[in-house]
Order: sequence, then structure tokens, then C-alpha cells
Amino acid sequence: MSELPNIVYILTDDMGYGDISCLNENSKIPTPNIDRLAVEGRIFTDAHAGSSICSPSRYSILTGQYSFRSRLHYGVLLGYSRHLIDPQRLTVPALMKSQGYHTAFFGKWHLGMDMRTTDGDIADDEGPRVRSLAYKPDVDWNASIENGPNALGFDEFFGISASLDHHPYIYIHNDKFVGECTTEKSFAATGYDNGPAEADFEAIDVMPRITEETIAYIEAQQEPFFVMMSTSAPHLPILPTPEFQGRTSIGAYGDFCVQVDDAVGQVMAGLERKGISDNTIVVFTSDNGCAPYIGVPAMIEKGHYPSYIFRGYKHDIWEGGHHIPFILRWPDRVEAGSISDEVICLSDLLATCAGITGAELPDDAGEDSYNILPVIVGEALDEPIREATVHQADDGSLSIRQGKWKLELCAGSGGRSSPTQKEAAEMKLPEVQLYDLDADIAEATNVWDAHPDVVEELTALLQRYKDEGRSVKRH
Repeated sequence: MSELPNIVYILTDDMGYGDISCLNENSKIPTPNIDRLAVEGRIFTDAHAGSSICSPSRYSILTGQYSFRSRLHYGVLLGYSRHLIDPQRLTVPALMKSQGYHTAFFGKWHLGMDMRTTDGDIADDEGPRVRSLAYKPDVDWNASIENGPNALGFDEFFGISASLDHHPYIYIHNDKFVGECTTEKSFAATGYDNGPAEADFEAIDVMPRITEETIAYIEAQQEPFFVMMSTSAPHLPILPTPEFQGRTSIGAYGDFCVQVDDAVGQVMAGLERKGISDNTIVVFTSDNGCAPYIGVPAMIEKGHYPSYIFRGYKHDIWEGGHHIPFILRWPDRVEAGSISDEVICLSDLLATCAGITGAELPDDAGEDSYNILPVIVGEALDEPIREATVHQADDGSLSIRQGKWKLELCAGSGGRSSPTQKEAAEMKLPEVQLYDLDADIAEATNVWDAHPDVVEELTALLQRYKDEGRSVKRH
């Protein structure tokens, strides 16, 4: 390869597989720009997040390590959580910097950072507070933030600490707050989201600001660069700007997805203006499946299925929780209009970037990251790239997928869909679930009792992954 490609990694927040019109012919949401990526690039029909919720999924993207190996064994971080990723761990941006790339991150972080309080301590909404949603520390808005994105290899960061239903509501540029929180605001109307805010900060402005910052960065850079655009949409609060309101027949959520699609189009236009589209990899994906609290029943009544044909939603161990859209365009190397059914995982980014740049990963990095460059560029494969893939539900329940078999080590959803774990216990459901995804992609029939050998083999494989601290063998 004569010239290293730029990489633009667009990570949406809670966008379902069925929300994309090129992936779901019955989608009620027009996504022409994302569809164009597919026409000019490759659709991956069997792509997955490492988790069905945000923080653990994002952890695996940047580290190439499943989140169950971190301290985050269930749930997500909040607005003031201390850093999750060890600054000594090799991350995607740190790898890219070592290969001569400039690196940047714009948007929602949600992986923790160390904010100083006025008494010199580090704010922490975990520990004895156990992720207290009511926690409002006395943050020193003029102090430097430690162990944030810049400490992990990003040259440039502009964004917010977590989701827009978690305060503080204030932009962060590199390791400094942009202004001070002098008031309190609430955007998601969840009851717990009222908290410290910078006076001019409005949630509806965040998605446009992320888009603008990303495009300005692209247009200012000298090649090569690696940039992550982590959108705040279509996660709660669902606040499309006026020009997108009323654009779909299914309400504000659909309109918000249209706004995401427009942002993708703006980024593509920025690359074209700069004349670097051909040698730029653009990835479009989501951190997990669509959220169950976006008015799904009303959408289904109108014929829109945000989880497509998959069972469950965000939080769940089932496919709807982690089976995600993944579309990649790279005109110089990827066949236009192509489709791959190879199983891939978002944790594969680190090893794939190493493959693209020719870097070699050390043994203590990317323990669960496979190099999927061969399938990206369309090489013929004798066997699957991934031996197996592990997923984590909201409550920490794990599943392992190998070939057509998927074993789920829980009786219920592991999330919020019915039956929940409590409901499953009351129903006396089996403590494990086994599905043949080739025959039953909807995960409707648990065949654990008919295939005890498969249950035993996959359970042992997952245990080996735990015991050995890795699922990838490189040397």
C-alpha cells in the first residue's frame, strides 16, 4: 500500500439495524447518505457490538478488549465517572499516533474521565454511591481534567462526558471545560437528569456541533488522520433540530435518525471538498441496538421495526441488543456495492488498524481484537476470521457465538425486555439459552436440552477465554 488511508469512524448512539433503509427494505426512515455509503462500499450483515449497552461497547472499540475484563461488569458509566480505560493500555488512537496519524474524537465520550472537585478530590459517581443518579459533586470547572481522551492517544477532543440524560451539561475541549456550570438544566425529563449546566448549553445544539467540529477538523488536517465522530443521536433526549422535525411518519425518533443521516452526508461532502474521499475509510456503525424506550410499539404499528428481524433491544443479550449496522466505504480498496456475511465485532478495530498500517500489536493489547482487513478488501477466506464472539448484557450476563450456535448464560433477556431475569426465574425457565441462528435468527426456540454437547463446548470455550485473559492468539 503506497499511502496510508485516512479513517473516519462514525459511531452513532442507539441506532438500530432496522433504522437504516438499505438494511431494512421496510424502514420508515429514509437514510440516503448512509445508503450511498453502502452503494459505494460494503455492508456487513453480521456485525456486532461487544455489549448491548454503551460504555462497555465503547471500551471494547478503543481497547480491543471485552469489557467484562475491565471493572465495568454491568451497566454503564455516568457523567462524573472516573476513567475506565487504563492510560497505560494501548488504544486505537495511541496505535495510530505511533504510525504517524493525527487523531481526534468529537462527541459523546462515556468512558469516564477524572474531574477534580473544589476540595481537590476526584469526582466519582460509583464507589459507595453505586452509580448514584442523584450525585452532583462540587466540580472545579477551572481545573484540568485528567485521564480523558487526550491521555489515551487523541490529539484533539471536543465533546461531552456522557449521554445527554446525564449531567454535567457542558462542553469539554481537550482537558478543559468550556466555561463553567452556573445553573441547572434538564433535557430528557427522566427525573434524575436535572443537574449542573453551563448557561448557554442546550442539548438540541449538540448534534450539529459535533458534526461541525468533525468537518472543520477534516478540512484542516494534513494526511493521514484518524477521527471518531461519536454522535449524541438518536439517544435520549430525542431532540431533532427544526429542519428535521416532521421528516418521517414515525415521529421524533425517526426525524432524529434522519438528522444523523444528514450528518453522515455532510462528512462525506467535506471529504469530497478536500479531495481525499478515495483514500479515506469511512465507517458507519452503532454502539448497540436501538433503545426500547423510544416508542417502539407505536413504530411497529406503523410498520417500522427498529430491531429489524432480531429479538430484543438495547440492554438485552439477544441479537437486537448487539446486532448492529456496519457499513464501510474505501474506494481505493473496497468493491462498491458489496456485501459480507462474515461475523465481525466492534472490538476488531484495534487489530484491523494494525493490519492497515503494518503495525504489530504487543501481547498485552487487543486481546479480543481480530484483524478483519482481509474481509474488508474482499479476500477469499478458508475459515471464519473470528473463532467465536462474546457479548455482554446490561446486567453483566454473557453470551458466546460460534458459527450458527449462540449460547446465552442467562434465563431471561439480561436487560429490560420480557422476560427479565426476575421474570424468567419466576417462570422457572432454563438457566441457559441456546439458539441455532441459521434456523432461528429470531431466537424463538431454546434448544439447550437437545444439544448438551454444544452447551458444554461453548461453555468451556468461554471459560477458556476468561482463564487465559484473551480470545485471540497471535504468537
